[in-house]
Amino acid sequence: MAAECDVLVIGAGPGGGAAALHAARAGLSVILIEDHSEIGTPVHCGECLSDLAVANLELELPDSVISLHVDGIRVIFPDGTKKLLSEPGYVLEKHLFEQWIADEAVSEGANLNLSHKLTGMTRIESDGKFEGWMCEGKGDTFPITAKILIDASGVAGVCSKLTKLNERPKVIAGIQYEMHDVPTDGYLDFYIWPEYAKKGYLWMIPKCDGRANVGLVSENKKGLVKDLDAFIDITHFSDLEITNPPWRDDSVSIRGFGGTIPISGPHEWTYSDGLMLVGDAAGFTSPLFEGGSHLALKSAVFAAKTAVKAIDSGDLSGSNLASYQAAWKREFPPYEKILKGKSALYALSDDEMSLMGRCFPQEMSAMGPHGKAMVGLRLLVRKPSLYFRRIIPAMLAFGYSRAKYYGW
Repeated sequence: MAAECDVLVIGAGPGGGAAALHAARAGLSVILIEDHSEIGTPVHCGECLSDLAVANLELELPDSVISLHVDGIRVIFPDGTKKLLSEPGYVLEKHLFEQWIADEAVSEGANLNLSHKLTGMTRIESDGKFEGWMCEGKGDTFPITAKILIDASGVAGVCSKLTKLNERPKVIAGIQYEMHDVPTDGYLDFYIWPEYAKKGYLWMIPKCDGRANVGLVSENKKGLVKDLDAFIDITHFSDLEITNPPWRDDSVSIRGFGGTIPISGPHEWTYSDGLMLVGDAAGFTSPLFEGGSHLALKSAVFAAKTAVKAIDSGDLSGSNLASYQAAWKREFPPYEKILKGKSALYALSDDEMSLMGRCFPQEMSAMGPHGKAMVGLRLLVRKPSLYFRRIIPAMLAFGYSRAKYYGW
């Protein structure tokens, strides 16, 4: 016997949980499915959001999901040059955060089903008019009929795969350890050190009780553990203990955790008849530092609002859902500009990257248009040949990545 709903959300990560919450809060009948047996595990990301993002998302985070209040980020260049971007935010206990959002969705009336993997989608039409989807699941799961699907299945992009809506994205891989007794002054540390993270970066994200995530994201997928261990060996992390994260059963030892991140940019199609893609399933990440939680959460808001309007109007067609893509395009960071700057950045040598870092002001958050012009002038005076190495786009990538509505 099939279940019926207005909206079926696939995946109970931050994007899926938020989509289910906002759709249910608006009065739609919602089913949220998750292919794992537990929400929030394993953790795939660094677990942080800036204050600006939280305000834009209109979230009231409970204390139970906040691990640590932080003051901003510090960017560390290859020669050790350190520059600050002071802007407060939060490091989350990501598994608790995702469970909290799903619980909020359930409290608003959403129906949550764990261990439910989507395996098939069949269009429902009447007299040539699209009216919804019949969705099948793996094993003993029940079929679900839904007017609109919101795909929050992560980089797997299950709906794109089943409907051939988009090609699979290029991905970059990340891994991190949870370490204990990590010294911190309240800043996240981002290391742009290509020797250990090819076309990526390394991080230290502090948490409560002296814990911290220490990890990297790199194009060198096969050498992640080796590169991360080599980085740790030459830094102040070398004598610190690697321990199980709190979401992992102590009976199972784990050294590292992470996953893949889409780097192709937003998909060409983030909507179709009765379908919208959010978060990683839509390719929403910030190209320079690969963050995606804030974009997943806000794309879920846009998708839920679009679903409400479409269902109220009785028009579930792709042309009527096109407003979803228009909404995120108006607000999200300029992916192509950041990607252009990132490509220019990683075309520089370590010495050139470090020179750029030394030309930045100590506090990068105060660097307005005049400040950026002064940095560019300093760079070109010190090494005019950098103009031909596209140093200006590389420099501007840092500014674009600090998005207007989302911060770092």
